[in-house]
Amino acid sequence: MAAENALKSREVSAMIKQGFISDQTLSFSPSRSISKLYSPTSSPSKALSSPPPPPQLAGSTQSLTRPSQSQTLYEMMSDEQHRDSKLADRKVHEKVHKLLQNAPFRNPNWGGLVSGDVRLTVVAKDGFRVTMDVHKSVLAAKSRFFADKLRKDRGVSHCVEISDCDDVEVYVETVVLMYCEDLKRRFMGEEVSRVLGLLKVSAAIMYDEGIGSCLEYLKAVPWSEEEEGKVISQLNELQLHDDLASEVLLRVSSEPSTSARADEIFMRLLTGVLQAKDDRARREMKTLISRLLREDASSGSNNRLDVSKETLYHLCHRCLSSLVLCLSEATGMDDSRRDRGVLMAEIAREADNMQWIVDILVDKKMGDEFVKLWADQKELAVLHSKIPTMYRHEISRITAQLCIAIGSRQLLVPKETRFSLLSTWLEALYEDFGWMRRASFRSIDKKLVEEGISQTILTLPLQQQQGILLNWFDRFLNKGDDCPNIQKAFEVWWRRAFIKHVSEQENTQLQITVCDYPS
Repeated sequence: MAAENALKSREVSAMIKQGFISDQTLSFSPSRSISKLYSPTSSPSKALSSPPPPPQLAGSTQSLTRPSQSQTLYEMMSDEQHRDSKLADRKVHEKVHKLLQNAPFRNPNWGGLVSGDVRLTVVAKDGFRVTMDVHKSVLAAKSRFFADKLRKDRGVSHCVEISDCDDVEVYVETVVLMYCEDLKRRFMGEEVSRVLGLLKVSAAIMYDEGIGSCLEYLKAVPWSEEEEGKVISQLNELQLHDDLASEVLLRVSSEPSTSARADEIFMRLLTGVLQAKDDRARREMKTLISRLLREDASSGSNNRLDVSKETLYHLCHRCLSSLVLCLSEATGMDDSRRDRGVLMAEIAREADNMQWIVDILVDKKMGDEFVKLWADQKELAVLHSKIPTMYRHEISRITAQLCIAIGSRQLLVPKETRFSLLSTWLEALYEDFGWMRRASFRSIDKKLVEEGISQTILTLPLQQQQGILLNWFDRFLNKGDDCPNIQKAFEVWWRRAFIKHVSEQENTQLQITVCDYPS
């Protein structure tokens, strides 16, 4: 019992330390000065008749608000949220008061009109109320909503109340806008979110001039990415049957003619990158387009425009033709000719272009046909073997790229195609691996390539694995680090070929023995 009481005592003590239970023996309650911004008993007009006074602080430091040591953590957090809420409310009240101070309808000489004949009250969801004495002639002329509500009883004062408003400040400002002659100047410099709020209220009270001015502003100003989402959402929600609203959305939506030419545009962009003369700009645009295509694919939209398979394979064939042409020229070129370096740079460039297109194909799950296309490049493989390794190793990156994709299950091709790929290009990859690993620019991930090669080999029938891995075994003993280290694949093949096979024989013999045992 004593142990149980001690345990409970420790738990309670821990909770006191963490602030969830107050310790009555540590009670301390300093005095504090509280200043009310508005009196609950005062009328709305009085509450907004003058700027709110700043909070008065007493001379003593104890007048500053600070948590009592007897407060729990939960109470302290609640007090903090309460203070934040009060501060937000105060800011709203100050903004509304400023709007009313400068409102034209507060000027008795405005427009030669007599004092307001409509008492308009706007009530927030939290109960905050604002009352304005405005003019029926202005409301009826500007708003079809007010024109309908006030069309009867001419010469009689009206009281109109709009309840459950999301944002009282925006409602008040919308009423003020009805008295402005130059809305364009009034809107200059406004935040997009603010104008969207004014648009929503203007649409609700059918204030056509306000709607038009908001849309004109949105059409003219730039948007941030976050603002763009808000504009699209707001316009779709309001469903304004207005040509201006359609013009605003033209910034983010394609017309049918643009949609029909999407593939033509993609072809132009991709071709431009492949043929770019400035290498730095080319690399930057490759990265940009790849990222945009990936983002587009991950969005999950069924209506997205995308580059077609035909366009990508057209570019693949173009790159292959360029590679064959470059390698043919290189094999017949005299070593003493000065333009040999230029040609070798062109080979590396075309190989890099091909890698980029293959990356896009793999990302878009369209790369299966390219594996067969690459496996069938017998002529290119022969030409490749005749070029110095330092110039040709970029081409072997394509083979490595495909092996990585097959090994990571991003490409699904028949076993005949996989075997043909390795038969055509694996020897070249072995030869170039040292240069690929040591290249100062864009060095490869050695482990990733070795894993891709291993997994691709292990997808083949056991007899084909044996031929490839025994050949690798001899090469690795002679080349060492200049050859991919795929001994893990070798181990898997060994166990498949010998250890498991022996185990199966033993199991078979055991079954025969059991069957022959007399019952």
